[in-house]
Amino acid sequence: MLAAFATGIDADDPLAVLAIGDRPAPSAPEGWIRVRVRAASLNHHDLWTLRGVGVRDEDIGTPLGTDAAGITDDGREVIVHAVLGTAGPGDEETLAPDLHLLSEAGVSGSHAEEIVVPARNVIPKPADLSWEQAACIPTAYLTAYRMLFDRARLRPGDHVLVQGAGGGVSTAAVILAHAAGIEVSVTSRSEHKRAAALALGADHALAPGDRLAGRADAVLETVGAATWDHSLKSLRPGGCVVVAGATSGGNPPAQLARLFWRGLSVLGTTMGSRRELEATVRMLMTTGARPLIDATYPLSDAARAYERLAGGETFGKVVLAVGG
Repeated sequence: MLAAFATGIDADDPLAVLAIGDRPAPSAPEGWIRVRVRAASLNHHDLWTLRGVGVRDEDIGTPLGTDAAGITDDGREVIVHAVLGTAGPGDEETLAPDLHLLSEAGVSGSHAEEIVVPARNVIPKPADLSWEQAACIPTAYLTAYRMLFDRARLRPGDHVLVQGAGGGVSTAAVILAHAAGIEVSVTSRSEHKRAAALALGADHALAPGDRLAGRADAVLETVGAATWDHSLKSLRPGGCVVVAGATSGGNPPAQLARLFWRGLSVLGTTMGSRRELEATVRMLMTTGARPLIDATYPLSDAARAYERLAGGETFGKVVLAVGG
């Protein structure tokens, strides 16, 4: 089968070890099912894999990708839930001691013509979602949904600051928060991305570090060190910052005095549960909101898709069209 995969590890030039070619089709263990991929989206996780983060030597050559939508062998149109592992406390798979995603721990990823997943790791794809839209949901939109509504527990009328407009999770957060009646502020170094965020439904678009008109109830943080000080200063007393990534560095000064004096909370989160994936899809269908797609490429041209993502100029999701 055709797939995108790593031929090695290169921390400085990840695209140098990306290959598009033939790989063995995965076999389905007992309790797993096959999905013939129709569309798959890219995430920065895929670039980190090429850099060697979380990769074992024996995993080199495993197809990349966590997000997919496709058709099962029995003809069902499905969205694939990318979170694998033995369920943790409260049947919560994101707290599993062996938490891993598709394309990790030797499990074949979604940037391929076929994948196999546990039977519980698929949910129905609504007919009103295109294959490309459906393939955007399992990482970025699921993560944003959990950050907004499970971890920060935001409600209509609350105010959220989303750091770093344009990325997959931040764009998803703007779309979902706006659909829920939440006031949205975003930051970006790019004037173009600030304007695009406003067109998408953000209420305020700021340059990094600019003062908000009013303090936020919550900040969604995926940037890390470069925005951490601004995130803490932007919160109202008792507010929270929800962290799902740290692309600019993971060790900023903690500012413990500000945390305890202002009663702030720092909440970590990774991906989301199958239940939350179903809730994310229901919200999209109920509100009419849809994932924003930056660009679509055929699987055979996945190198250009990865280049697009690595270039840092995307606004929305980069998608691979696979079958059909």
